[in-house]
This record gives sequence, structure tokens and C-alpha cells, in this order.
Amino acid sequence: MPQNIAKKPELLLPAGSLTKLKTAFLYGADAVYAGIPEMSLRAKSKFPLEEMDEGISFAHNLGKKAYLTLNLFSHNKDISKLEDFAKTIKILNPDGIIISDPGIFQYVKKEIPKIPLHISTQANVCSWLTIDFWKNMGASLCVLGREVSFSEIKEIREKCKDIKLEMFIHGAMCISYSGRCLMSAFLASRSANQGACAHSCRWKYKSKLLLEEELRPGEYLEMEEDDKGTYILNSKDLCLMPKLDKIISAGIDSFKIEGRNKSEYYVAQTARVYRRAIDDYFDNSESWSPVKYMKELFTLQNRGYTLGFFDGIPKQEAQGYEDTSSKSDYRNAGVVKDNNNEFLTIELRHKLKKGDEIEILSPFKFEPVKFVLSEIYNKDNNRLVDELAPGKANQSIKIHVKGDLSLFPENTIIRLKIS
Repeated sequence: MPQNIAKKPELLLPAGSLTKLKTAFLYGADAVYAGIPEMSLRAKSKFPLEEMDEGISFAHNLGKKAYLTLNLFSHNKDISKLEDFAKTIKILNPDGIIISDPGIFQYVKKEIPKIPLHISTQANVCSWLTIDFWKNMGASLCVLGREVSFSEIKEIREKCKDIKLEMFIHGAMCISYSGRCLMSAFLASRSANQGACAHSCRWKYKSKLLLEEELRPGEYLEMEEDDKGTYILNSKDLCLMPKLDKIISAGIDSFKIEGRNKSEYYVAQTARVYRRAIDDYFDNSESWSPVKYMKELFTLQNRGYTLGFFDGIPKQEAQGYEDTSSKSDYRNAGVVKDNNNEFLTIELRHKLKKGDEIEILSPFKFEPVKFVLSEIYNKDNNRLVDELAPGKANQSIKIHVKGDLSLFPENTIIRLKIS
């Protein structure tokens, strides 16, 4: 174990549904965060109350943690919901509540005094003075704003020893300051600060700008895009794997992955890769290198990767002006739903055909298990088919696999290289 590091950081994964919650824990997460849609910044999250109860119990039975998000900025219409939400929290018994609004913080602290309160990245915590304020208010953890550089992180850790610190290490980056965006509300009548972001920064724009230099009034410099348009507001995705060793050495308590609306493959892959990277660092920090982990992270659908604000204000390389398409050749092919009698039942997420080589991501080994589909059975009628694609129903296939099926439990992820 590296010197001066008391314990491993918590690996915190997004859980946009009960299945994703179980997938995160299967692949190595220490904790998850989830939200009831009406009161968090993921209004489209598919996590009804009864499944949330099951998910938190599932986490606790594993000795893991589950946090609830209550991180919207409240309007008057939201206040009437708080009493019922407080009752719900007492029943669910999560390990903490993630909050950004000071009024909601005050309310929850009064009504549920025993539950740990975490300050959301939406609160723009970027200095040790702000963290000191929230600690004095009763917060047990602060999520650092994405705009905090590593040099600032080290100073914050040095000055704030008595409160836990959390930071984002992977996920989508917003063009706005830690999500304080009004564009979606203006263009689509969907407020990002109320959990309904339309992702306007990912849209394609055509622009025509006129610049006037201060000492040359009336002389305009015209800037105009060609017929391809531009994605001028599109940020690449955050990936701090290349700096993971430095972040660990700084003593950050929790490493957070963004992405409650992303796929099971995203949850599984980020969990398994960062889990292995963290564990390998603690096993042998001297020989640790990010190379093999980055190779796996590039199999995720991504817009290209950036270090964000790690080294200070990002340069133009952090933006993807050309398009928002994925830079990955891999796709989420399916999820294992059953394994018995040498057969795997796979719920499809992508079309599979005879002769395809799939890669099964076992939770128990880092190297993917490659398997050529010589025979495909339609799960509904057990007939051989040449190909099958996901439909409106949960279309599934069965494949014959020799060997130890215990390597592929329920919720194991399958991927497919498409080029």
C-alpha cells in the first residue's frame, strides 16, 4: 500500500435504475447514487419508489452504500413535496442525501437530523472556505466542482481535514459552470436545474458572428461557419484515469462517475475498469500505469476524452467542434439474464448475427472472454436463427457456452465490436 494513504477511496457509480444499481455492485462499486425523478436532476430516471427501496436494501445486504439525490434548485412548487420526501427518506434509510439547495439542506437537517448530508457539485464548491462553511452547517461530505484544478484540490485537502471530499473522475462535461445552464430552458423550455436538460450544448449550430474591436468602432470582422455547421458548445468527456495515481495520493475520499442516464454497459465498464485500476495501484503503486485501463475506457461510447480543469482552465482541445458522435468501435450488445445447462440467455441491446464475435465482460476477470456465435437460438421458441435484433419487447437469445458459467452471472455485460 502506498505510504501515507490510510484507505482506498470509495468508488461511487451512478444508478439510473434497479438493474444498473445491481450491475454497478456486480462490477466492483463501493456505493451508488440514485434519485427519485421528481426531486433530483435526472427527471427521466427510471427508478420508482418501490424499486428504490429494493435497491437500497440490496446495497446494504452487500455491505455497500446507497445515496439519494435531492439536488434540484427548488421553486415554490417543490416545497410542498418535501414533507412526503422526508417521510420517504426515513423509510428508505439511505446512507446519505446529496443536496445543492441551502433551503432544502436546512429542511432535511431539521427533519432528519441523523442522516449524513452531502453537498452536490451543483452547489459549486470550489474553495476551502466554501467547504468550511458547509462543514459548519453540518455537511459530512462536499463534492468538488469540476472547475477545481488539482493544485487547488491539494490545498483544499490540506486545509479541510475533518470533512470528506468527493470529485468526479469520469463522465460527461457540461459547457456551463457545473451545470448552471439556462440554455436548455431558453431553447427547449426544459430546465437543466430542475432535472430536465435537453442537452442543447450537443446540438448542431450554424453561426455568423460580427466582432468589433474597441478602438475601431464601425469596423466589423465577420466570422461565419461553412455548410457543415459547428458543435461549438460540445465538450469532450471527462476522464481522469491518466491522473488517477495523483488523485489517490491527494487523499480524496470518494471517486464519482457521472452517468445515471447511460447504459448498463457504461456502468459495468466504468466500474470494472476503475475498480481494477484503484486496486492495482494499492497493490503496486511503483509500477502502476494508466495504459491498459485507458484502452478499455475507449471501448465506451465517448465524445473523446479531456482532463477537464485538472491542470487549470482547459484549452480548445477539450472541445469537440466537429461532431458529437461516439469515438468508440464497440457497442453494448446485451445483458446476461440467465445461465444454466451450458446456455447463456442474453437480453439484446444490439443486433447479433451468426458468426459475430462477442466479448463477455466477466465480473471476475479483467480480460474479456471472446466468443464466436456459431449458433443462435431465439429464447422465445428455442429455434435456431441467423440473426436477431432487439425489439419493443425484451428480445433475447440463447447461446451454448462450454466452461464455467459461474463466470457470467445475471447482469453480466456483452459487447460487440462494430468495425
